[in-house]
Amino acid sequence: MHLTHLGHSCVLVDVAGERLLIDPGGFSDVEGVRDLSAILVTHTHPDHLNPPAIPALRRDNANTQLWLESEAADRLVSSEPQLKNHISRMQTGRVLTFGPVTVTPVGKQHALIHEYAPRPENLGLVIAAEGEPSILHPGDALDAEDPTLEDLDVLCVPINAPWAKVADTVAFVRRLAPRLVVPIHDGLLNDAGRKMYVGHIEKFGADGGVDVLDIKGEGAVEVPSR
Repeated sequence: MHLTHLGHSCVLVDVAGERLLIDPGGFSDVEGVRDLSAILVTHTHPDHLNPPAIPALRRDNANTQLWLESEAADRLVSSEPQLKNHISRMQTGRVLTFGPVTVTPVGKQHALIHEYAPRPENLGLVIAAEGEPSILHPGDALDAEDPTLEDLDVLCVPINAPWAKVADTVAFVRRLAPRLVVPIHDGLLNDAGRKMYVGHIEKFGADGGVDVLDIKGEGAVEVPSR
């Protein structure tokens, strides 16, 4: 498995011959991304879904599938109606298959920002293939509960957001107890602030600390095997 951080919450997962692009939003740079098996979107917010970017991605990746959380699908259809017949909707627990790779949507609702902001649906994505590390991209929520999360290898962790509190983030990491943590959702941070958040997770995400695989700006990074 190789992971590429393409900005903020956008991650390219290259595993078992399949290439899955997650959450190509407005803070992400997806120009030149090729050979995609699927584009997956966890929820409707613009930092996770940038509708004008999707037609170009499809032109560059003619065989790619579009799988979106339902509200995100509605938003994409409204913005890019020509894509209507090419969009599929994800549901919690309904397993998607791309060759030997499975993607299991988990969770239900976006984390609370504040009482005045609507809470859209949000689907975390558990990606697995035989003989490969398992990975969870949680979107914008810390509510993922599923048997597929047992013995999780890689947890992509949102480290900063209007809805995020580092105490909740640390508790989330400790609850799921991944082998490795990959920091994401960092588009609002400068380098010093980002280092501080990552440091809290690394030091307190498990008794004795948790291993962090920081892939920002590193291109395609191989996930170490067990």
